[in-house]
Amino acid sequence: MTTVPTFLNYIDGEWCASRSGATFENVNPADTRDVVGQFQSSGEADAQAAVRAAAAAFASWKRLSTGARAKMLLSASAYLEQHAARFGEELTREEGKQKSLAIDEFMRAAQTIRYYAIEAQSYGGETFPNDDADMTVYTVREPLGVVTVISPWNFPVSIPARKIAPALICGNTVVFKPASDAPLSGLRLTEAFVQAGIPKGVLNFVTGSASAVGPVLVGAREVKAISFTGSTSAGEQIHRAASMSTRTQMELGGKNPLIVLDAQDIDRAVDLTVKGGFSLSGQACTGTSRVLVAREIRAAFVERLVTRTAALKIGNGLQPGIDIGPLATAGQLRTVLDYIEIGKREATLVCGGEQLMHDTYAHGYFVAPAIFTDVPRDARIAREEIFGPVISVIDVDGYDDALAVANDSDYGLAASLVTQDVRLMHRFANDIEAGTVKINRTTTGNLVNAPFGGLKQSSTATFRESGRDGLEFYQQIKTVYRGV
Repeated sequence: MTTVPTFLNYIDGEWCASRSGATFENVNPADTRDVVGQFQSSGEADAQAAVRAAAAAFASWKRLSTGARAKMLLSASAYLEQHAARFGEELTREEGKQKSLAIDEFMRAAQTIRYYAIEAQSYGGETFPNDDADMTVYTVREPLGVVTVISPWNFPVSIPARKIAPALICGNTVVFKPASDAPLSGLRLTEAFVQAGIPKGVLNFVTGSASAVGPVLVGAREVKAISFTGSTSAGEQIHRAASMSTRTQMELGGKNPLIVLDAQDIDRAVDLTVKGGFSLSGQACTGTSRVLVAREIRAAFVERLVTRTAALKIGNGLQPGIDIGPLATAGQLRTVLDYIEIGKREATLVCGGEQLMHDTYAHGYFVAPAIFTDVPRDARIAREEIFGPVISVIDVDGYDDALAVANDSDYGLAASLVTQDVRLMHRFANDIEAGTVKINRTTTGNLVNAPFGGLKQSSTATFRESGRDGLEFYQQIKTVYRGV
């Protein structure tokens, strides 16, 4: 009989159980008989302890030099790279994505941490010319204090890394709550900083339900900033619950379009659609969910898209050669299947859409990727975020019509245009209402050194993540007028 490991919180420099002693299980979505581990069902008292520890550690961490903090970040980055293969396999077991992608995610997290360790050392204030020869005017950048990081299950190590690394290098202390559906990867990220020698209280890790720990992590007076990635509805609740003096950074949902207008671009568009729409089982906020196709080439595009999609290999991400893994949770499986049923009433299902339950699929959350055509522009499957392997193909009449459909959305996260027309490339970059604009690329993916974020209900209109801009959220500016 296999022993199921138990994983602990990390609060004030100690690995510890929840105050109640309660735990919850996390299972492999490809085979629910495989229990990944037991994690702490933390409550209000645990969250309060984590916030108090972070608040107590702030003054000394703030005084530490940027170079000393950077040394710890570089050590954490190296630790993740060293253990990426083992940690990636764990990530596949807890979340479902292919092992190669899981390993890549740990490597990307390491790259992100290393980037901020280096970038922040040249990120300072400014001096300002003035007419008083006896006065110097300059700005200094200071950390905010305690930062709450709340991360999702779809990228359970790379997303928190791009929040925690800039928060720490700027001198803030952090309370980190991972998604309960993929907590182990967040624990490994925390472990990397612990082995790097981060002082007690500077980084705290708490698992448990949002309803149990969320009110403290959002509403405690010591919390000065909240960085959240997740659903738009949850982000709105957090934003409303935070006080006026608490900064919020919300990266939320998307309904991302890919536009193809010319027959010569069909093959490339099909490739980008499959990669952007079905990689990670469609569980990416930047995933392609709407394909806007010129009416005259729609039939040819759909034929090739269906052929490519039907050939995709679905299975356990630990197996070689898998193109699509399971959905991450039972709840997400139900949501996707419900939307597929809605889609059948609204449009024409031309490929996939069935739950896979036979043979090796019997104990997992598998769905054959679905393609809908004849999709009305006001259809729910064309407007609401599904977060699964479901693509709506929508007919358009030229660029202006495609642009109008693309922009007619509550979301504005990512969008892509497939074209060889340079003039259209420039027009699209200016015309599209999206924070991330792609041309001849998938809607998914972003560089660690470039800003990331959306428009409309895809992000709060405050601070971007990633890149040099990602440091802004975690600092406040003082302007100093110094006379002699």
